[in-house]
Parts: sequence; structure tokens; C-alpha cells
Amino acid sequence: MWPDVIDDGPVDRHEHARLDALQRDPYPHYARARRAEGLTFVPELDAWLVARDADVREVLRRPEAFSSANALRPDVLPGPTVLAEMGRGFGGRPVVVTSDGAMHQRLRAPIVHGLSPARVAAIVPYVAERATALIDAFVERGSADLMAEFALQLPGQVIGRLIGLDPADVPLAVHGGHRAEQLLFRPMPEADQLAAARDVVAMQHLLDTYVRERHARPQDDLCSALIGALAPGGESPMVELTLDERHEMVAHLQNFLLAGHLTTSALIGTTLLHLMHHPTQWELLCEKPELIPGAVEEAARYDSPIQGFRRITTRPVVLSGTELPTGAVVFVAYGSANRDPSRHERPDVFDITRPPARHLAFGYGVHGCPGSTLAREQLRITLELLTSRLPGVRLAEERPVVMRPTMIHRSPEELPLVW
Repeated sequence: MWPDVIDDGPVDRHEHARLDALQRDPYPHYARARRAEGLTFVPELDAWLVARDADVREVLRRPEAFSSANALRPDVLPGPTVLAEMGRGFGGRPVVVTSDGAMHQRLRAPIVHGLSPARVAAIVPYVAERATALIDAFVERGSADLMAEFALQLPGQVIGRLIGLDPADVPLAVHGGHRAEQLLFRPMPEADQLAAARDVVAMQHLLDTYVRERHARPQDDLCSALIGALAPGGESPMVELTLDERHEMVAHLQNFLLAGHLTTSALIGTTLLHLMHHPTQWELLCEKPELIPGAVEEAARYDSPIQGFRRITTRPVVLSGTELPTGAVVFVAYGSANRDPSRHERPDVFDITRPPARHLAFGYGVHGCPGSTLAREQLRITLELLTSRLPGVRLAEERPVVMRPTMIHRSPEELPLVW
């Protein structure tokens, strides 16, 4: 699971506080960086901030100069005891988001096929069925935490179905995904890190069970497709998978699982949050459901669930007039590009009637999100159901909403709603 990183020693708690503040509201930092000449170095991110739309697109167009190898570098490296616990699991191999060139193409191809328009269309009825069931569970109660009771539930069930997980195994897999994210991006006491690591290892062993079962008896699911595409001899159950192949399959499945449910959960949460903060727009959406596709795009642009990824230069590069040596770390801020006034008129205004414009919420170029259509479909169905069934929904006034301190999967920690 862990990319190669250097342990620079303990991080001061004041640095954690500054990082938290930046991550909970990065937009003022973005605005200053867009106005500055050249690039701005941000100590909290330990990276040069690529903030302007044109510069972000340039980096994403040049993967040969800006490698993705450090895309999932942890904010805080766990200690030796936790790393030893992680060694009991599976993974630790390059995945789509951290690979380049031929390896990236090899790993990405079966996912693109697995998320083809036909496959997405085939799972849409299941999305609607599960979304309806989740809303049924709280609609009569008059209140709900939309994050815990819906946004953190639906995408995991959908991605579990695509992978081929038994519904009974989905909660363990989804919980392990959240714990993996916590280990990567949140400073925690060692005891909490160790507990999270055990949850991640349990998820990895579950995925390994599926890898071995699907290798022996392939089915019409993404797990079987990945084995057939990526494991040498994987299509033949007579050829036993090696331990290294199992590690690669688990790493790939874990990455797909996390990307497939965490990002969409965040997108659903931030979309409903901003619609609740703009009640006239929510009312308009209820009156004119034909605006829902535009609302999906505006929500993704306005507060992107993936604020950005790191890249590392493979050669000396000049970007926006700033000279970067080989090995320089940049943070490619999709969220900032989506607020760039040179590309978007009134970029800091949330407006679901905004004319369509190409945003970067789902990335760009060879690393563009292959699951963007599925994410959009889940949000579309969510909005269709909530506008028709709960048009009077609003934020619970006594419980202020706090954003999670992360640049990955940006969303509310809780979203208490009443109606």
C-alpha cells in the first residue's frame, strides 16, 4: 500500500494544525497562488502549488516530465510497528494512480473496459434500487446524517457489485477503504494507527480471497476481468497465481475500490452541502429537474472531491516561469483550476444554471478518471430521488457542518439534514 517515502522524523503539531487549516479551506491559498508570479511553494504541502488552469493542464499533458509515482505519498508516515502490521497484508505494488507509461496503460486498460458505457448503463438500475432503499430507511424519520446514512453507503455498494463482492462482504471492504485513507492522510496516535492498519489488512485478505476464488472460477465481474487481463496465465485456472501476482491483484482491486467509492461519496456530500447552503438553487432544482445534469457538473467544478494530486519532475522543467529541478514535487490543484477566472466566469459563485464548461474535477489526459460517468450517474440519481421525495430538506441549524481536513475526497465530516 505504501509508496516509497523518506521518514523525515516527527512532524510538529503546529505543522499539523496549519495543514488542517489549509485542507479544510484551500481556496484562499489557491487565489493567492493564481495571482502570484510563477509557482508558489507551500510548506504545508511540501510542494510547489500548480494553481492556474493552464498550468494544471500543461502538467497533466506531460506525464513523461511529471511522474505520478508520488501521487499517494502519505501526509504522515506511520511508525515501524504500524508498518510491520501492514506487512501482514497484501498490496504494496504500483497501481493506476501511481504508475506511468506502459505500466499505467497496462493497469488502466481493464478498468476502462470494466467501466465501459454499456457496463455503467447495466448497473444504473441497481444504483437506483440501492439509493431508494437507503432513503426509505430514513425518509419517515424527519432527519438524517446524509454522509453516514447515504453518501458513505451507496457508492461502496455499487463498486462492490461491480467488483463482484458478496453484499455481506461490502461493509468490511468499504470500512477498510476508509481506514486506508485515514492512514495515508491523517495524523493519529500510534494505537489508532495500529487499529486502522489491522482493518486495512483484513480488507486486503478479503480481497485476496476473491482473487483466488475468481482465478479458480471466473465470473462476469471486474475481479475476474482484472485477473484475466493482468496476471500471466491468469485466464487459466490450471496455472496457479504466484504470491507476487496476488499482491498485484489485491493492490489493484484495493485502488479501484477506494477510488470507486471514496470519491463518489465525497462528491455526493459536497453537492448536497452546497445546495443546502444555496436554498434558492435547491428550490429551483426541485421545480426544474431538467437542471440536474448541469447541477452535477457545477457541483463537481465548484468544490471538487479530488482537490489535486502530487507529481514529481523527471527532468529539469520550467513551468509558469519557475525553474524546477529533477525531483521537484508539485501539487496539481484541480480544485484551484476550477476556480480560475481565466477559464470560468464568476468562478467563486455556485450556479447550477451555469453554461457547460470543461472543468478538471475528474482530471485530464492519460490519468483522467475512468469512473467519472459512474460517479455522475450516482449523483444524478441521488438528486432525482431527493428533489422528488424530500423537497423541503434543509441543514439542521444546531449542528454546524465541518469539512474533513484532506485534499483527497474533500467532503463534510457529517451532513445533518432535517425536513
